[in-house]
Amino acid sequence: MREEDAKALLLRMMDAAIAAADPATVLPRHLPEKPRGRCIVVGAGKSAAAMARAVEKAWPDVNLSGVVVTRYGHAVPTDRIVVREAAHPVPDQAGMDAAAEILRTVQRAGPDDLVLALISGGGSALMSLPAAPLTLDDKIAVNRLLLASGLAIDDMNRIRRRLSLVKGGGLARAATPARLVTLAISDVPGDDPAAIASGPTVPDPISAEDLSHLVRKLGPSLPEAARAILMRAAEPQPDFPVDYRLIATPLMSLEAAAEVARDAGVTPVLLGDALEGEAAQMGTVMAGIARAIAAYGTPMKAPAVLLSGGEATVTIGETPPGRGGRNTEFLLALAQALNGHAGIHALAVDTDGIDGTEDAAGAIISPRTLGEARRKGLTAHDFLARHDSYSFFDALCALLRTGPTMTNVNDFRAILVA
Repeated sequence: MREEDAKALLLRMMDAAIAAADPATVLPRHLPEKPRGRCIVVGAGKSAAAMARAVEKAWPDVNLSGVVVTRYGHAVPTDRIVVREAAHPVPDQAGMDAAAEILRTVQRAGPDDLVLALISGGGSALMSLPAAPLTLDDKIAVNRLLLASGLAIDDMNRIRRRLSLVKGGGLARAATPARLVTLAISDVPGDDPAAIASGPTVPDPISAEDLSHLVRKLGPSLPEAARAILMRAAEPQPDFPVDYRLIATPLMSLEAAAEVARDAGVTPVLLGDALEGEAAQMGTVMAGIARAIAAYGTPMKAPAVLLSGGEATVTIGETPPGRGGRNTEFLLALAQALNGHAGIHALAVDTDGIDGTEDAAGAIISPRTLGEARRKGLTAHDFLARHDSYSFFDALCALLRTGPTMTNVNDFRAILVA
């Protein structure tokens, strides 16, 4: 397979994965029965605005109102539902104001009304309403600690739910006595509703769990107000009816990419939609699997493509990091381990179009990547050591800039053994 053909196939698989989670396509068939009264739409996440627009188009004859909050730059035009924008991944005042507005909006719902909650990845930071006595500055400090901690996303969400008035079912309790239906796009391993945007519309399954072990991991920089809340015994939260509908998931996107591979005569191998761990270590491990396919035809013969999703982590040490996200860090480690192995190409992106906080979704590599880097005087090991993968791939013109995709089913990784 020629290099340009391999690259084109990887890009087609990426496009298929993102399209499989497009709210305009997938949301309408999951809508509930139309309400007798009003439909109050609320939501939070990187897909919230696109989901709101999809509801408006699907229900032109329904009395719609409401408010959703999305990341700066992810808003789309809507007619009846208000779209607010806020910061991600570190919350800001705009997100706190939007969360308070959303809470007030659902509190006005009556028993004949339908509250339609549109939830997607990123909603945890975007809809931030800290529990007293936490301040916004405390919440920002906690979020920054979490992002640099290397904790698994489940553990991060345990902390976020405990510190919030909206997460862990807070939004659902505020919507009583209205009927509540949640339409969600999953960006978390295992598609756990309590983890997607930290579960604003489902009961917190560990509301009374002891979190002291996580407090110790976060160390002395944790704000005192947050420490006090996390260390004290919490009251179990009451259950409530849950109508929660997953309209797009990482696995659905992987399966869409796999179909593209099959049509091209390439065997897809789904490694899973919930892979977690250090991005660099994951890249090294997957390089070994790709090498085995190329050299020994095991566990299957080439041409084959390894597909995976989930959320890797990048643990930052005390040295200030360079630029990059978990997908470019994964790819840089993968390229280093492959060391120019013939016939192996790869792509890794965050399906929301933003890897970490950068303006690229991810990057793409080929057997020529390291050779091109050496000719430019770039050493993969050095860039990896200082977590500067964005700069490495930017210098090689290998970054993938999709712009905001208005959806989010977490990371998409494809390693093509051609």
